Parts: sequence; C-alpha cells; structure tokens
Amino acid sequence: MSQKIQQLQSMQQNLQNIVMQKQQLESQLIELNSALEEISTTEQAYKIIGKIMIASSKEKLQKDLQDQKEVAEIRLKSILKQEESFKNSMEDLQQEVVKELQDEKKNE
Repeated sequence: MSQKIQQLQSMQQNLQNIVMQKQQLESQLIELNSALEEISTTEQAYKIIGKIMIASSKEKLQKDLQDQKEVAEIRLKSILKQEESFKNSMEDLQQEVVKELQDEKKNE
C-alpha cells in the first residue's frame, strides 16, 4: 500500500506540472490573441528579434502569430487530455487506497 501512496504522490506532482503547463499555454494564447487584435488595427508592424525591433510585413506577422496560436491550441488540447487522464487515474488509485485502508481497519 505504501507503494500506491508513493505512486499517488508522484501522480500529484505530475498533475501539478501539467496544470502549470496548461496555465502557461493559456497565458500564451491570451497574448497571441491580443497581438492578433492589435496588429489588425495598425498599418505598420514591428517584430522584436533579439534586442532589436525591426519593421516587418503586417501579413507575415499575422500569419506567424496565427501559426503560433494554432500550435498553442493543439498543445493545450493535448495538455487538457493529459490532465483529465491523470485526474481519472488518481481518483481510481485514491479509491483503491481508501478501500485498502478500510479493509485494514476491519481486520484489526
């Protein structure tokens, strides 16, 4: 049973990592949506490369941002599936541990 508890703790840490990744992707999507909105209302567009900002084609920047958004959305869907899977696995394992603990108490 201690092995199951350790496994549960490990799964909890993995779930926390997944939640952090999800939050980062959600934040990235908010920034990308904001940038896409902003670029649609301006005539000139600039891109930061390293420590410099250079003028760039508005259409090219929009396409780059849209591509980044699509990648982030795909990654977010994958992370959400992982999160759901981990939650389900953890619930199953928790139920097993609780049942074993209850069985131990009955046998005492």
